[in-house]
Amino acid sequence: MQVEQQQITLNTATGPMRVYQYQPLGAAQSGSSYPAVLFYSEIFQQTAPISRTATLLASHGLVVLVPEIFHELNPAGTVLAYDDAGKDKGNQDKWSKPLEQYDSDNQAMLAYLQSLPYVRPEVGAFGVCIGGHLAFRAALQPQVKAAYCLYATDLHSNTLPTQGGQQTLALSAQIKAELVMVWGKQDPHVPATGRAEIYRQLSEAGVKFSWFEYNAEHAFMRDEGARYDAALAMENYSRAIALFKMM
Repeated sequence: MQVEQQQITLNTATGPMRVYQYQPLGAAQSGSSYPAVLFYSEIFQQTAPISRTATLLASHGLVVLVPEIFHELNPAGTVLAYDDAGKDKGNQDKWSKPLEQYDSDNQAMLAYLQSLPYVRPEVGAFGVCIGGHLAFRAALQPQVKAAYCLYATDLHSNTLPTQGGQQTLALSAQIKAELVMVWGKQDPHVPATGRAEIYRQLSEAGVKFSWFEYNAEHAFMRDEGARYDAALAMENYSRAIALFKMM
């Protein structure tokens, strides 16, 4: 399928949030209905690799929303570079935004999707790096039926800021969605002990989840830089698309 893209601005509890919408060309006039996916980026926001991934997902018949995850902290349209300065700014933003603000962001996007007559009620979540964490957190919303979480950072460490609420992993028992958790064994951000702790807590909470570990580095899905593994990326895109089509 060919894909069309537009930018929208949604009002959230913490201010306006720019969202990039990708969908099959002519979806609104097609008479068909499509599953939707909330796609959460890395700390760098909507870079070229994130845009290409969103296009790939949308070309398989999905309506994809990519929010600017740090909209409270940056001018609309901010994209950080894959360099030390970008990494430092993105991490600063990550440590500045309370987890609860992502919940209100999710609610704004879900309400918007409900207003689109060509979008099905079932919604999926997909994310990489901090976005993998946010896809996991999005599964706390009852409309989200499946979440594909790629090398989700900061789940095991319980260190992201809150406004007095619980850390994301501690809320696992509330999740009714199907989760897919994907990891690179050579990822220093989520070591073996951290992965084991996440697996234990998900199992004890009775969450329905699948688990995949690869001999791969952090950000192996990003089609830019030396860590990219195209074969693993293709495998995971195929699995994620199948999951979202089955919601």
